[in-house]
Amino acid sequence: MLRLENCLIENGGFSLRADLEIAPGSRIAVIGPSGAGKSTLIEALAGFRSLSKGAVYWKGKDLSKVAPGKRPIAMLFQDGNLFPHLTVAQNVGLGIHPNLRLDDAQQAKVKAALARVGLDGMGDRKPASLSGGQQSRVALARVLVQGRDLLLLDEPFAALGPALKAEMLDLVAELLAESGATLLMVSHDPSDARRIADQVVLVADGQAHPSMETAVLLDNPPPALKAYLG
Repeated sequence: MLRLENCLIENGGFSLRADLEIAPGSRIAVIGPSGAGKSTLIEALAGFRSLSKGAVYWKGKDLSKVAPGKRPIAMLFQDGNLFPHLTVAQNVGLGIHPNLRLDDAQQAKVKAALARVGLDGMGDRKPASLSGGQQSRVALARVLVQGRDLLLLDEPFAALGPALKAEMLDLVAELLAESGATLLMVSHDPSDARRIADQVVLVADGQAHPSMETAVLLDNPPPALKAYLG
């Protein structure tokens, strides 16, 4: 169980409150108006932003004072965060060890992850030689080798066209089904939520609200969400 207990997250003059629970294995879309604090919430879970109040628990363990790299969390950013001077395999290998000194078993793990995301045989290429969709797959493979319990996506596929984005979301869904990991995905697009998420956390008016079933919330949005969706 992921538990955000009486959390207050402050970002400059902006503050966000969260008090909610998320069951293991859930697929959660985090949606809400622009500037409402969706990325702020994800960054706090990952440990990149400190809590001013409250605590974050995963399976009963308080993560609030745990360094980002030590949390059971893998995060996929909007830009994919690939290093242009490294090969595809090296970019994925960073998910295992930052010094890239990998033994044979770890190198095999990288190769298997690339094959799983449809990039078999591309490990020696540089990111610049890949399409946008392929670069997204590299970033996803790096998350895959980490084997973490919680996967946080901060709109990593926003720059892709509709067909490619749908393809990547379906791949994420497949990987989640295989690993049993819990997903929290920031999205501006309600169709993304309908495609992959069984529940939605609405972030609006300074509050991250308890999760609701995706169809229930999106078919009958509250005023703040209705105004954003139009």
